[in-house]
Amino acid sequence: MNIDRFQKLADKLVEKIPAKFLRGLNGGIVVVEDAVPDPEIDGVYTLGEYVDDPYGLGCFVVIYHGSFAALFKGEPGHVWEKELWATILHEIQHHLEGLAGVDDLGQEDIRMWQELKRQAGKA
Repeated sequence: MNIDRFQKLADKLVEKIPAKFLRGLNGGIVVVEDAVPDPEIDGVYTLGEYVDDPYGLGCFVVIYHGSFAALFKGEPGHVWEKELWATILHEIQHHLEGLAGVDDLGQEDIRMWQELKRQAGKA
């Protein structure tokens, strides 16, 4: 899926989310071309990232089209859509937890990454 189609799909999915869950996400959800491979574990990529910049950029979500392309190239569109939807919801959950002053999902992400690292023999 090319980046233009991917961006349109992301926009369509974000429209399904009630506005109250996007409140404070002043930078919105941005799709970029980059792929973000894990520096330690082959085949693991960052699909999205929640950014809360205290220095003025605000809060926003970055979705990495290149990471999706690396993982899902050749997969049908419904696979891309399912993974994109899960990624958007995951990053919005980071945003909502940030607003609430908790980081449960961040801690879960760390545990998952540590388990992947252990399985890859890198721990």
